[in-house]
Parts: sequence; C-alpha cells; structure tokens
Amino acid sequence: MRAYVIPAGNESVEGLRQVELTDPPAPKGRQVLVRLRAVSLNYRDHAIVVGKYRTGPVDRDTIPLSDGAGEVVAVGEEVTGLAPGDRVMNCFAQPPLDGSARRVEMLGSPRDGVLCELALFQETGLVRIPDRFSWEEAACFPCAGVTAWNALFGKGEPVRAGQTVLVLGTGGVSLFALQLARMAGAQVIVTSSSDEKLAAVLPLGVQHRINYRRFPEWQEEVLKITGGRGVDCVVEVGGTGTLGRSFQAVGENGKVMLIGVLTGGEPPNPGILMLKLASLHGIRVGSRAQFEALVAAYESNDARPVIGRRFGFDEVLDAYRVQAAGDFIGKIVIAM
Repeated sequence: MRAYVIPAGNESVEGLRQVELTDPPAPKGRQVLVRLRAVSLNYRDHAIVVGKYRTGPVDRDTIPLSDGAGEVVAVGEEVTGLAPGDRVMNCFAQPPLDGSARRVEMLGSPRDGVLCELALFQETGLVRIPDRFSWEEAACFPCAGVTAWNALFGKGEPVRAGQTVLVLGTGGVSLFALQLARMAGAQVIVTSSSDEKLAAVLPLGVQHRINYRRFPEWQEEVLKITGGRGVDCVVEVGGTGTLGRSFQAVGENGKVMLIGVLTGGEPPNPGILMLKLASLHGIRVGSRAQFEALVAAYESNDARPVIGRRFGFDEVLDAYRVQAAGDFIGKIVIAM
C-alpha cells in the first residue's frame, strides 16, 4: 500500500516521504480493516512532523495524521456491528489492536496514523458516517470536532442558549466550536488577524468579529461587546501568550477551555478567575460517546464541517506547508 512516513528524528516538513509498505494483515478478533478515503490535518500533526510536539521528534519511522474516514474492507470473526462496505471514521484515541486493557493509543504518534491506504482498528475505535457526509467532511470530525464538543458541552457547565462564546481564531477547533455554539443558541465572538478570514465566517452566524492586529487588547473589545459582563466560555487555542487576555474576557461563573499552545510566554496569574468564580479546564479531545453526539448534532442541524483547502495524495507536502502558514480557515483535507 501507499503511505507517507515521518523518518525517525525528522524535524522538517521536507523530510516527510511517500513510501510503499506491506498491507496490514487480515483482521482477527474484533479488528476491522479500513481503506482510507480521506484524511485531515490538525496543528498537532504539523508539530509532530517538525519534531516540536511535546514528545520531541519521532523515534521511529511513523505514519502521520490522526483523522481519517474510509470504507470497511474486512472484519475479524468477533466483530458484530460492522461489515465490509460500511463507511466509518476513526476515533483520535484508539484501543490497542491486541484488545488489551492498556491505555488508549494516540494516532499519528506514538501509534502509526492514517496517511496510508489501509489501516487496522479495533471495532470500538470506529464511528459510522451518516450518509449525508462526504469522505472529506467525515475526516474532519475525529480530533478538532470532538475537542470542540468537549470544550462546549463536556467540561464545566454546558454552553446553552442566550450565552456568549469567544472563539480565538478560525482554525479547525475554533470553527467547530463556532458552529456548535450557534446550534446551541449561543452568540459568538470571533477573533482573527485577517479581515478576509473574519468576512469568510460571516455566513456561519457570527454576531461579532475582532481583528486582533487592529485591537491588540482584544479583551477590552470583548468586554465592550458584552456590556462589561464578559463571555460565558472562551475557546482558548493560543496558549500562554493569549491566556491572560482570556482570563480578562471571561465573565462571572464562566469557563476558559485551554486547548492549544500556539503562542508562548509567561503564564498569567489565575487569581482573576477566583474573583470571578470562573474556571480553567484543560481539553484533550474527548470520548467516543462525545464523538457520536457531535456527529448527531451536525446531522440533525443540517450542518457541515468547514473545509478550507483540499489536496490530493501526491500533494501532501503542500498541505503541510499551508497548515504551517495558516493560510486557510477550518480544516485542510487530503483525498486518498
């Protein structure tokens, strides 16, 4: 089968290479063999390929990417809920292939990911794709979508109608959070450094937009918009460089959901959260049940993930370069 691998010790996108690998073995037990039809990129994937992820450069040749959608090719003798021909998406965190009770394994590192034509999964590591979603749309859900769902409705008090959500940026997690907040009846404030990106999200029902280059103290604009109250939920993808402003922007009894680490700097004093009775939560994707709830919400609300750029299998390096440059909104997908 065709695949891409990150060579051991790699620290650049240019090191990523396309290879021919032996097909996975026939599935056994509760294993399912899937032919991947589309995959998508997350910021984590770029960090892994350039050796900047928290574990450092990969220590063995590794197939990248964690988010894929495809068709079941074959199933093991103990599989009861899937059959060849079924359309499925993989969960970000996978049960071990041997069915042991060990901790789940993260795709793309340390476990081989889905930038390959064929991959084995445990049955419980897969979710069915509703008919209305294309392969490319389905490939957007596993990491960014589930993370956004967990941030809004999993950790802390669930976001509800009439509340206000602040979304930092226009990447994958941020736009999933934007769409989910609107489904819940909440108002949304979006920040970006680009007027073009802010204009592009208008059709998604955004009430307020802030260009943070024009307003570097963007938390003050948030407070103006909310009449000094602050927001009920901050989807914080910036990290320590923006966290202090998020603390100022959140309102009483609100929550700041720490998801990304795109910026650096000294961590802010959390005392302001205590005064507001607000909370800070770390988010790391979510559960299979949350995945299913996310997909059901998109299906029932006739919504679709936002795809910013599309690439072919031979254009993988270009896809990574665009991810690094940030010249897109929503998700980057690769058709297999």
